[in-house]
Amino acid sequence: MACRQADHAGSWYRKGPDRLNDQLRGLMGAVPREMDHAGELPVPGARVIIAPHAGYSYSGPCAAYAYSALDLSNAKRIFILGPSHHHYLSTLALPVTVEYQTTLDSSHLPLDTELISKLRNSPATKPDGSKVEFTSMSKPVDEAEHSIEMQLPFIHYLLRKQFGDDAPTDKYPPLVPIMVGNTSPGTERAFGALLAPYVADPSNIFIISSDFCHWGTRFRYTYYVPQAPTPGPELPLSSDALPQPGMDIKHVLDCLDSVSDGFDLSRRDRISNGKPAIHESISSFDIATMAAITSGSHDLFLDVLNRTANTVCGRHPIGVIMAALEAVRASQSIEDERGRFRFLRYERSSDAEDVSDSSVSYVSAFSVL
Repeated sequence: MACRQADHAGSWYRKGPDRLNDQLRGLMGAVPREMDHAGELPVPGARVIIAPHAGYSYSGPCAAYAYSALDLSNAKRIFILGPSHHHYLSTLALPVTVEYQTTLDSSHLPLDTELISKLRNSPATKPDGSKVEFTSMSKPVDEAEHSIEMQLPFIHYLLRKQFGDDAPTDKYPPLVPIMVGNTSPGTERAFGALLAPYVADPSNIFIISSDFCHWGTRFRYTYYVPQAPTPGPELPLSSDALPQPGMDIKHVLDCLDSVSDGFDLSRRDRISNGKPAIHESISSFDIATMAAITSGSHDLFLDVLNRTANTVCGRHPIGVIMAALEAVRASQSIEDERGRFRFLRYERSSDAEDVSDSSVSYVSAFSVL
């Protein structure tokens, strides 16, 4: 049986049972047991999370917040949606392997091959009535992509806690990994509608893999907001200082407007005294992006991306899950904050001061449904 190998083990995170377990235990142990806007962790009913996917030395502490909130108590299946960084596609792709390696122990995580086969033969319908289908990611393409792999050790670690270290992994909830390509809004809505029944099922978990802003000339993104608040927030930020559901829609729109008049810095540009530092500008449009996500509106999320071109590398997986959650909320006439994301943590790899600097932002969030 074909097994996807943990190609990034030993470089992006520690390799081997003892070393990896120690790393994960340290990351999870650093998260407080209770947080504002969340309560005690894990949060009952928190079945959908957004978690970053950089190397654990960069984004592991932030990712641990999302996994600390995750409620696996009723889990029978775990979907993982991650962006494609190296392989171009305009749709969603499913794996051809049957299990995934993590190196946390010698056993592998099983995939739900029956459901994957069903999805492969289930076209999605766009708003204009046209059809779009899943494609397949080959084993080499799967192994080269890190966005899904970086979630696997956290998942395996939590399942070992739940089932016991000696429990065979074939007793675990199987995985449904999905690589999300450069999808159009219509494609995101189509697959959101197709996945909505699975999102609505209380036995399904959805893990959305995404970093936030990638800033710097090496990312070809140097957007700067001269109206950003200064001094800006000092990172990391936790839930009490981040956007949450329930914000007045006018406040969300004002937040988007406040970051819409920026411009791209050139290599020769320098920030004048009294103007916001580059990292303060980044915080302003990252927070505006979070505010749009908390609204629960797929359109507002697309709007802030169109206004700022924020380089959220998992914007398409987030778009798919937001479309799915919106469909579930509409079908069940949900009017409260269920199905909307709550943000727990916001961190950044470094604080850019000069155009020659670069940084990557990370967030963790959860949704109760």
